[in-house]
Amino acid sequence: MFKLDRKFLVALSISAASLLAIGCNGDASADAQGHMSSSAKQSVYANGKAVIDGGVTYPTVNGKTSQYAVNTKIPSSGFNYGRTPTANELEAWNTDVTPWKLPPKGQGSVEDGEEIYEAKCVMCHGDFGSGGGGYPSLSKGNAYDLQKTLTNQRNIPDADGPTREFGSYWPQASTLWWYIHDGMPHPKTKSLSIDQVYALTAYIISINEIKIDGEEVDDEYVLDQEKFSKIVMPNVDGFEPKIDGKGATDVVRAYYANPKNFGGQNLNKGAVRCTTNCQEANATVKRIQGVGISDFLPPMNVTRDMPVEKGAPTPGEKDYQASCAVCHADSSMGAPAFGNKEAWAKVTSQGMETVYHNAINGKNGMPPKGGTDLSDAKIKDVINYMVNSSK
Repeated sequence: MFKLDRKFLVALSISAASLLAIGCNGDASADAQGHMSSSAKQSVYANGKAVIDGGVTYPTVNGKTSQYAVNTKIPSSGFNYGRTPTANELEAWNTDVTPWKLPPKGQGSVEDGEEIYEAKCVMCHGDFGSGGGGYPSLSKGNAYDLQKTLTNQRNIPDADGPTREFGSYWPQASTLWWYIHDGMPHPKTKSLSIDQVYALTAYIISINEIKIDGEEVDDEYVLDQEKFSKIVMPNVDGFEPKIDGKGATDVVRAYYANPKNFGGQNLNKGAVRCTTNCQEANATVKRIQGVGISDFLPPMNVTRDMPVEKGAPTPGEKDYQASCAVCHADSSMGAPAFGNKEAWAKVTSQGMETVYHNAINGKNGMPPKGGTDLSDAKIKDVINYMVNSSK
């Protein structure tokens, strides 16, 4: 029976880390250099089925697993620590959203989602999900058309490669809902309500032009749990092997048992698994030369000078508005608010070099450079702009 105990969970984590180390470092029959003997490794489980990830298992031999001594009494004696978790505790932990477990009940409209996006998301993911500043785009247009580009190859001049966006590439919408709920917005995760997550999901579905149960998702569309269950992503069947449903693990085993399915070659004809030094010593290696994009239409602009701006803004102002206002516009995000003299006086009392250092390297809840790709010099300009505007 599962037991609830912090020390027990820590012990499990240590055991897991040990097993990873075992997988890399040797086994009970290792030589002086820690190399593993084939007799101490197994590529099948006790039930005779192949290890699902293509690796090996390390059975206990003479009281050891690999080079590590084990207590052989534990598997038969069981664990007697902690207590059984309550139903409420299990429910509190069971928050994952998957293709088989719907989000909690709630609802949100595309229109509301657009307002939330403009307030909390656009500074990182760009207008209409176009991306920018090192953060991924969420849409490039009609997901059904873009899904067809996934079979494109860059092997002819002017060929467009595959477009891997949420709408065109992801097989399930549940990942989007769960990630927004648990990981967004970046500076203040888990701050969105269930309805707000539905609204944002509806908006992102809308800008990808994905239909739900044959219905177009327009501004008035309201997404709820029932409608969410009917979302079918364009690329739902675009992956192999199939890993969903009953018997999926056996499907994966059969798929990877045949190297031709994934373009692999087994030089040992399947007799021995190989992970290092597998290539034949006399194999001819050919490399493709001259690959790259050189013929641009229209031609690439190679001018290096920048146009002179009339009435240019204060240094740091544009970068602040584009990348930093989401956290510093007011005090709700926990950061020193723009224009708050008292807050910034406290920050600058540490000395400006310390303020620069913390902004560039990150501190507390703020990631390095606020999660942007700005240079150190531009970060300092942003800091100066915020400090001077708060005097």
